[in-house]
Amino acid sequence: MMTPPGAGVAPETPEAATAHPAVSSCLTVLKKRADFLRAARARRQGAAAFMLQARRRAPDEPAQGIRVGFTCSKKVGNAVARNRAKRRLREIARAVLPTHGRAGWDYVLIGRRDATATRDFARMQDDLRRALAKVHGDSQ
Repeated sequence: MMTPPGAGVAPETPEAATAHPAVSSCLTVLKKRADFLRAARARRQGAAAFMLQARRRAPDEPAQGIRVGFTCSKKVGNAVARNRAKRRLREIARAVLPTHGRAGWDYVLIGRRDATATRDFARMQDDLRRALAKVHGDSQ
C-alpha cells in the first residue's frame, strides 16, 4: 500500500497548513470575496496574459505581508482551462512577488482568454515585474 507524499509529516507552522502549496510561504492567499472586491476598486494594470489588481491595505487591517488572489472567468474556458491558467498564475506569483511585491499590499491576478495558458512563462514573469513597477509607481 502506497502512502501519499507528505503523509504523516506535520507542517512547521499553522500558516503552512492553510496556505496553498504552490504559493511561497511569505505569501497569503486571498479567499474572501470582500478582499477580491476591495482589490477590484483599487489600482489595476493590464499585461498580455493577465490583469493585475493591487491595493495597499489600511493600517487597521490585521494581516501583514503580501496577500495574493487568483481568478479566471468562464470566458477563459472550461474548468480544465481555468485551472491550468490559475496554476500558471500561482507559479509566477510564487516566483516574482516575494522579491518585487510589497508587504501590506493585496494583489489579484486575473487570467485572460487564450493568453494565460499559452504565453511563454518567462515573459509572463517579466510582465508581472513590469506591472508591479507601474502599480507601485516605480520608474522603469
